[in-house]
Amino acid sequence: MRARLAGMMAVVGVVSGCGTVTASPPRLDGPGVLTLDKARPPTPGGEVGGASTEFKTAKDLAMWLKLSDKEKDVDRLAKLDVNATAKGAMYLEPRTSAWFDGFRGPFVYQDLAGDIVMHARVKVESRRGGRPGRKFSLGGLMARVPGSYDNPNWVSITTGTTDRPGRIESKYTQDGSSKPKEVAAKGGWTEFVLARVGRVCAALYKEEGGEWKVADRWPTEFPEVLQWGVTAYSDWDGYATLKKDHVKGNAKLVRGRPDLRMTVDYVRFLRPELPDYADPLNTASVSDEVLIKALTPADV
Repeated sequence: MRARLAGMMAVVGVVSGCGTVTASPPRLDGPGVLTLDKARPPTPGGEVGGASTEFKTAKDLAMWLKLSDKEKDVDRLAKLDVNATAKGAMYLEPRTSAWFDGFRGPFVYQDLAGDIVMHARVKVESRRGGRPGRKFSLGGLMARVPGSYDNPNWVSITTGTTDRPGRIESKYTQDGSSKPKEVAAKGGWTEFVLARVGRVCAALYKEEGGEWKVADRWPTEFPEVLQWGVTAYSDWDGYATLKKDHVKGNAKLVRGRPDLRMTVDYVRFLRPELPDYADPLNTASVSDEVLIKALTPADV
């Protein structure tokens, strides 16, 4: 399936809707199984390639949108620049903020339609260096349903500190209910992939010097156009009693002790392609090994 920059080109494909995890596996020797030799990496360039950004000059920031500007939200970014604080990179420092259930945090994105692979290399640290010291201080990638304030729907993969330091968290928030999953992380530079293909969204990661791993895959009911971009948030404890009231928590800038900085080396957009017989929600049809090949760039 092809994809495009929303609002810039004609729509060339329609994304499949809701999916459920298949209960019974297909025959391993018959149709329905995508084998490793048949899987193809995502295609670089093309319509979505124009959204890719290497962050070489300050002008590269112009093609990215801030959620707080476009949807009239509180600005929860203390600092955002390109090729200034960090040479050849986007740099973000969030204020006290959160992406959890109905809580909203900072988000810098582009509107894209269709099946997408978003591939980025990021580093998340404390503002003083090392691991973030405040709970739920995380940064990484997000794909969000536009305008979903009253009924939040998005997927993300981030790294940093949850209630423990040194974690990678994948999360699907469906109708305002967040379901996070996390694993241990070494820290330092991390590559992420967040993708939608057909009726599935998937999150993958690769730590520096390591191999690609699948963090999660989810059935989704997302519309064709999503906001694809980067997020960074910090200091859940700063909300204090507002932790139980996202409406009040979202209505104002919370004064806390945020402790996160995120450097983004690049964000690249590609187009995934899976044969019609492959079911990416069924690990017997598309194994983790095959999904990795289908959703990660061929040259890395």
